[in-house]
Amino acid sequence: MSFKVARFYGIGIKIFFGDHPPPHFHAVYGEYNALVGI
Repeated sequence: MSFKVARFYGIGIKIFFGDHPPPHFHAVYGEYNALVGI
């Protein structure tokens, strides 16, 4: 299950509950995807 936290300049920020450690969020822009550690 995901929760979209924010969207700005076409970049979506998502957090997935129960996802694997370490804590992180996903940044999505078109065909690109990044995992960013918190």
